[in-house]
Amino acid sequence: MRPIPALLLATLLALPALAGAQDAPPLQQAMSAEEFKAAGLDKLSAEELARLNAWLDRRVEQQTSAAVAAAVEEAREEGRQEVVEKNRGFFHFGSQEPIEASIAGEFTGFGSRKRYTLDNGQVWVQTDATSLNGVRKTRPKVYIKPGVMGVWYMRIDGYNTQAKVQRVE
Repeated sequence: MRPIPALLLATLLALPALAGAQDAPPLQQAMSAEEFKAAGLDKLSAEELARLNAWLDRRVEQQTSAAVAAAVEEAREEGRQEVVEKNRGFFHFGSQEPIEASIAGEFTGFGSRKRYTLDNGQVWVQTDATSLNGVRKTRPKVYIKPGVMGVWYMRIDGYNTQAKVQRVE
């Protein structure tokens, strides 16, 4: 599980327990008698102790709300990054970073209009007449890098030939 969704999940699972903190026992029940006395809380009047307990309840609620909001925002930001990753290679969307993946299945060479499905779910179509014949490799690594004007080039690990490709899925 990725860290951000894990954090969000843990926070959401903890909400019922944290929400129950408002119903938490007052300090004098939550602390041992020695802790209560050592903190000087035994000197407070009943009204002062009630106010302190109310303040603590509000503080726990505020901190819980802030933690949940931060976790939701982090998860949303990660979701945006996943959209950028998913869209990479489309002409007007996503990153211009090179892509490293593997062919899902067997690679049998380059050829005009051939489709290449990658293990990351992307599908690319060759848009030029580059050929690489006599090749049969199972799940070879591929490197796809951007050129100018939205052009992308695919190269297979172990070969210097690169073909012009366009992402279709």
